[in-house]
Amino acid sequence: MKILGIDPGSRITGFGLIEIEGRTAHYVASGCIRIKSETVDLRLKEILDGLTEVIDTFSPDTSAIEQIFMHKSPDSALKLGQARGVAIVTLASKNLSVSEYSARQIKQSVVGYGAADKAQVMHMVKNLLRIDHDLKTDASDALAVALCHFHTSQSLLHLQGAKKIVRGRLR
Repeated sequence: MKILGIDPGSRITGFGLIEIEGRTAHYVASGCIRIKSETVDLRLKEILDGLTEVIDTFSPDTSAIEQIFMHKSPDSALKLGQARGVAIVTLASKNLSVSEYSARQIKQSVVGYGAADKAQVMHMVKNLLRIDHDLKTDASDALAVALCHFHTSQSLLHLQGAKKIVRGRLR
């Protein structure tokens, strides 16, 4: 199973793809969709086009995205919400289920501490996925979202006594 994690942003949207074999996660790919346009409509289209290319290239089975947290600036929160909305619609239009996780849930799942900083998250992502090359922060955050989804799915399997998840259903 391939999980696509998304760290939405109005200027940079991170993506991270992991593949699950048994109870082990393996790194597949990660990167950043860097938004260059100045107008909102073209920025959002760049996110749509970039995520569509990632999905078409890697054919993930499911996806996960970080939830919005409140910014100090309402304008920033609005822009982030628009980017996140485009990402969710793109994922759904490609028939991917979308799970949502808060920043605290993601950090808790990957680092074991819900208030971990970005350096701690990146360190654990690289360690858990055995990555020996540098990662951009947004790509690392997206991989953390994918890992959180994997860890959460494994916990649900354990709690319900299931052996695996097939197409979003416990088996």
